[in-house]
Amino acid sequence: MQTTVAANPWLAAVEPSPIGETRRWVLGRTFPADRPLIDLSQAVPGYPPALELRRHLGELLLDPTMHGYTPTLGLPALREDYAAHLGRFYGAAITAGEVGITSGCNQAFCLALMSLARAGDQVILPRPHYFNHDMWIRMQGIEPVALDFRPGSGAVPDPEDAEKLIGPKTRAIVLISPNNPTGAVYPRETIHAFHELARRRGIALILDETYKDFLGEGERPHELFGDPSWRGTLVHLYSFSKVFALTGYRVGGITTGSALLAQIEKAMDCVSICPPRLGQEAALYGLRNLLPWARRNTEGLKARADLLGGGLKRSNRWRLVSIGAYFAYVEHPFAGRRSTDVSKRLADEENLLTIPGDMFGAGQERFVRLAFANVADDKIPAVLERLERFGA
Repeated sequence: MQTTVAANPWLAAVEPSPIGETRRWVLGRTFPADRPLIDLSQAVPGYPPALELRRHLGELLLDPTMHGYTPTLGLPALREDYAAHLGRFYGAAITAGEVGITSGCNQAFCLALMSLARAGDQVILPRPHYFNHDMWIRMQGIEPVALDFRPGSGAVPDPEDAEKLIGPKTRAIVLISPNNPTGAVYPRETIHAFHELARRRGIALILDETYKDFLGEGERPHELFGDPSWRGTLVHLYSFSKVFALTGYRVGGITTGSALLAQIEKAMDCVSICPPRLGQEAALYGLRNLLPWARRNTEGLKARADLLGGGLKRSNRWRLVSIGAYFAYVEHPFAGRRSTDVSKRLADEENLLTIPGDMFGAGQERFVRLAFANVADDKIPAVLERLERFGA
C-alpha cells in the first residue's frame, strides 16, 4: 500500500500566492491587436535596469572572485554604502553593523518575523495585507491579527485601533508605506504614533519601505531613526528591486539594533548562506551611480499615477480609495459581487488583468488593486476606457 508523506499542516493550510492564480486566468489565451492584454497584476518595473548597470555586471562576470560566497549579512562595501544612504535620506546616524543585506525584501520580512515571534504568538497586520506577509505569518503557526482601516481614511490604519488589538501574545506590528496593496502613503505622524505605541508596549514595529524611493523628491516619510530608542523597537525593511529594476536579482535590506541583527544573521546563514553576489554588486553600483536615473523614473511614475488617479476620480462608477508608488486601490461598482468575480470577468471580457481585493484579506470584496507601474503611459487611457465600459 502506497503512503503519502503528510505536509506541514501550517503550510498546507495556506492558499497559494494570488499572482499565480490570476495568471492562470489568461494562460494559453491569445489577444487581438486592437485589445491586447494589459497586465496590472504583479508589481514589476515597466523598464529594464540601466544599460550601464547591465554592462558593468557583464564585466564582473569575467572576474573569478565574483562567484563565491560573501559574508552572511552581505558585502561590507554594500552594508557601508547602504547605511550611509539611509543616514543621508533620514538625516540620522546609521552604522554598517545595524544593516544586513538579504535575498529580497520578502526574505528580510521572513527573517525578521523568525527573529521576533514563534508559533502561538500574534502579529498585528493591517488589512488589506500584502499577501506574502500574511502567508509567511501563517506558515510559522503565528496568528495574524487584522487591523482594518476606517472608512474615509484613505486606507491608512489608526494606532488607536491597533492598541486595542495588542494582547499578551502580540510580538509585532507590521506597516508598509507607501502601501502594498493600496498605494496609501502613511502620514508622518501616523508612523510616529505606531512607533511610540510599539515602544511603549514592548513590541516591535516592522516597517517595510520597499517603495520609499517613489515619494516626492526630498520627502522624508518619518524621523524614526533620529529617536535613540529606534534600535530597540524598529525593524526596517527595504528592497533594491523596484528602485533599480532588479526584481530578478533578489536583493533587499534589513536595519535594526545589533542584538536582533545577530539573531537574524543566524537564520540567514541557514536559509541561504548569503545573498546572491551579483545582486549585491548591482545594488552597490546602483547606490553609487544610478540615483539620478532612479529619480527620473520616479518622476515618470508619478506622472502616470496622476494620469490614472485623475481618470478614476472623474469616474461615476469606480471609486478611488488610495493611490501611490506602484498601486491604486479602487472600489468596484458592482454591489453584492465579490471582487474575485469582478477581476476574473475583467480578464475575460476586457483583457485587463488585476488582483481582486479578496486576495488581500477578508472584507475586501468591494475592492480591486491596479499595479499601474507595469504599463506605459499610453496604456492608461485604455485602462480607464475598459474599466468604464465593463459591465455598463
